[in-house]
Amino acid sequence: MEIDTGNTAWLLLSSALVLLMTPGLALFYGGLNRSKGVLNMMMMSFSAIGLISVLWVIYGFTLAFGANDNASVNNIIGSFTQYLGTETDFVGDLWGETGIPVYVFLAFQMMFAIITVALISGAASDRLKFSGWLLFAFGWFTLVYVPVAHWVWGGGFIGAKIHALDFAGGTAVHINAGAAALGLVLVLGKRVGWPKESFKPHNVPFVMLGAGLLWFGWFGFNAGSELTVDSTTGAAFVNTQVATAAGVLGWIIVEWFRDGKPTLVGASSGAVAGLVAITPACGFIAPLPAVLLGLVAGAVCAFAVSLKYKLGYDDSLDVVGVHFVAGWIGSLWIGLFATLQVNGAIEEVLGANEGLFYGGGATQLGRQFAGSAIVSVYSCVIAAVIALIIKVTIGLRTSTESEVDGIDVAEHAESGYDLSPAAGGGAFAQAGIAPSANSAAPDKAPVSEKVSG
Repeated sequence: MEIDTGNTAWLLLSSALVLLMTPGLALFYGGLNRSKGVLNMMMMSFSAIGLISVLWVIYGFTLAFGANDNASVNNIIGSFTQYLGTETDFVGDLWGETGIPVYVFLAFQMMFAIITVALISGAASDRLKFSGWLLFAFGWFTLVYVPVAHWVWGGGFIGAKIHALDFAGGTAVHINAGAAALGLVLVLGKRVGWPKESFKPHNVPFVMLGAGLLWFGWFGFNAGSELTVDSTTGAAFVNTQVATAAGVLGWIIVEWFRDGKPTLVGASSGAVAGLVAITPACGFIAPLPAVLLGLVAGAVCAFAVSLKYKLGYDDSLDVVGVHFVAGWIGSLWIGLFATLQVNGAIEEVLGANEGLFYGGGATQLGRQFAGSAIVSVYSCVIAAVIALIIKVTIGLRTSTESEVDGIDVAEHAESGYDLSPAAGGGAFAQAGIAPSANSAAPDKAPVSEKVSG
């Protein structure tokens, strides 16, 4: 089989779109964070690009997507050697029947691995040591993301045995990251002052810009996952747009009735909820069920983000309330609305059933629940164990003083905003006195005041 230049070009473009999502996530998370922690928040997303790219080439791809002659092993993990980073014998190989070089598929899946790890960081803002984050990211990627990607997409037991469907990452990415975020924050603990103190977004335009970049890049994330350019690719593209648009409406409708006014942060969060929910289902359902899915996900997640106050876990930027919850909704939606009219491979190729409302019964709904539940429990438990090991060794959390004064300065020796007077002017300059560190952080207060408040 020869290289299909059309498919290859589309997947290369999709790979670039998915990579753009991680800087978009950094802006989204950074804007939601307080000003004195914006750089640390963005650094966790950006560092994931560096760390995971290297690990993916060295061993991640081969373990996630490599074949193995031992069927019992293959259900759990892929080949240790087939696509080893030091090997070159697969340079000219094509991926399946798509006509796409293996290297191009490797690059596409690399971007998925990067953003999945980066998603977790939003739950731990303002208090997680950067060294602790890097170790956690390394451990969770190795022990959770890589095997889960194999279970769902690489011939492992969730896809090949249970026959749970996940078109572009509802289970492998969003439920996986959301469950890990919960496990991490349960070990990490609450921010100083939470929930009594107000932790408002410091830059709402950043939030909307980040959401817009995520929305744009998500077309590569979802439509690119078909790996070819056909009618299912088109359906995934359209579904991504309409479900996301409906997610915006679902969230702001809830805000309007509950709070009296819709907000830009709410609209941006609703877009992300819609994007997450449509991800597993985009290549299996028709546009009208996609609209309904977006409305439901936006509305439900608008309520779900408040669960942390009732249950007492400090998920700073609502990774659990949005990614975990919307991921579950989207996964179960497949069991209700999946149809052969959109994707003819559901039965013959994937061994799955149509959804409940298309005559397939409740079988696929049960499979979706089982696959999502397995990933939820595994990811949460292993994330908590990794976090606990880091906590008792090098330490997981920054000091209280660093957290209150600003984690950006403590961890990175820099500040996102220089608010000191310009050279040659102002009271400090005229007196020949350098401004104190406290003058550079508008939301900073003395340790005693923050802790007592």
